[in-house]
Amino acid sequence: MNEPFLSAVPVLQQLEDAGYEAYFVGGSVRDYLLNKQISDVDIATSATPEEVKAIFPKTVDIGIEHGTVLVLFNLKSYEITTFRTEGDYQDFRRPKEVAFIRNLTDDLRRRDFTMNAMAMDRMGQVIDPFKGQQAIEQKIIQSVGHAKERFSEDALRMMRAVRFVSQLSFHIEEETMRALKELTYLLENIAIERKRAEFEKLLAGDNWHEALRIIAETNICAYLPGLKNQKSEIEKFLSYDGKNLTTSEMWSLLLFCLKLSEKAAESFLRDWRLSVKEIKHILSILMYLERRLEKDWSVYDLFKAGSIVIESVEKLYLTIKRLNDWTEIERLLTTYQELPIKDSKDVAATGTDLMKWFNRNGGPWVKESLVQIEQAILNGIVKNDKQNIKEWLLACSQN
Repeated sequence: MNEPFLSAVPVLQQLEDAGYEAYFVGGSVRDYLLNKQISDVDIATSATPEEVKAIFPKTVDIGIEHGTVLVLFNLKSYEITTFRTEGDYQDFRRPKEVAFIRNLTDDLRRRDFTMNAMAMDRMGQVIDPFKGQQAIEQKIIQSVGHAKERFSEDALRMMRAVRFVSQLSFHIEEETMRALKELTYLLENIAIERKRAEFEKLLAGDNWHEALRIIAETNICAYLPGLKNQKSEIEKFLSYDGKNLTTSEMWSLLLFCLKLSEKAAESFLRDWRLSVKEIKHILSILMYLERRLEKDWSVYDLFKAGSIVIESVEKLYLTIKRLNDWTEIERLLTTYQELPIKDSKDVAATGTDLMKWFNRNGGPWVKESLVQIEQAILNGIVKNDKQNIKEWLLACSQN
C-alpha cells in the first residue's frame, strides 16, 4: 500500500476503534490495482453521518442527506460515506431516497461497474464480491448486476463506460454493450455539464479514438450537442493523432473537422456549456489556425496571438499536416519572446497622445493609427519611444 492510502489509514483505524467498519472504495482501489497514480481516496463506513461526526472533531456536511461527510484530519480532507442502498432514481441520475445500512456488500452492489465495486481495508486486503479484479485482469468494463438497471438508474453511466474505454484501454463486455446501445436515448435526460465532463475526460485518454468510435457507432453522438448526423466529420476527427493536445486544442480540432463558421462554432461551444473565457480562447485558436494553413506566421500575427495561442495553433498545424517537426514551435516561441512589444499596452503612445498631436477628435483613425504604430515597432521601423513615434507619425502624415 502507498500514498495517499497510508496517510488515510489512521482515519480507518479511528472508525474501527469506535466499533465500525471502514474501507477504501471506488476508483482509488481500481487504480491501485492498475498501478496508476492516485490523487485522493474515498472511504465508506458502516457508521452513520452523525456517528462519523461524533468521532472526528472537524467535519463539514457536504452531502449529508446522501451519507457523505467531509472529515478534516492531519491537514488533509477525506470524504467518508455511510454504506447505503438507493431507492428508485429520478431524472435518470439521482436516487429519490437512500437508506443507510451496515453491510459492505450491499453498498458495493449499487455501484456502476465491477472494477469500481471493490473495497480495501487498512491492511491492504481487497474485498471483491463482484469479481472486479477479474474484470481488471481481462480488461473488461462490466456492469454490476443487470446493465439495463444500472444504466436506467443513471444514464450517464453509459458515457462513463465509454470514457473508461479511452482512459484504461478496456473493452465493454457484451451484455453491457447491448444495454448501452438499447438505452442510449436516456442520455437525453442528462445535463449537458455532466456529459461534457465525461466527453472531455474521454478526449484526454490514450484510447480516445476507440472510445469516440463507440460514441458514433452506438449513436450516443445524437445526444451530444452539435454531433448528431456528423458521422463523416467525426471520422475525419478520428483520422488525426491528437497526441499531446490539450482539451482546448482537441475542441479546436473537432471544430476544424466540423467546418463551422465562427458564429456556428461559438454557438456549438455555448451549447456544450463552455465558459466565455474558454470559448474566446478556442475561437482565437481557430482563427489563427485558418491563417496558418494558408500562409506562414507574420510578425504581427505572432504579436496578436500570444505565446499560448501560437503553441496551440502550431501543434494543430502539425497534427493536421501529419508532420513531426516540433522544433518549429520552439523557433516561433523564441521569435515571439524577442519581439520589442508583446501587447498593445506596451506601446509607448496612446490614443490620447494621437488626438493631442494631430488636434483631432477620436474616431476609427485612432485605432488604425495605433495598429500602424504596432506594425512599425514590430518591423523595426520605429523605436518604441513616445517622441520617436510622434516624429515618425508626423512625417508619415506629410507624405
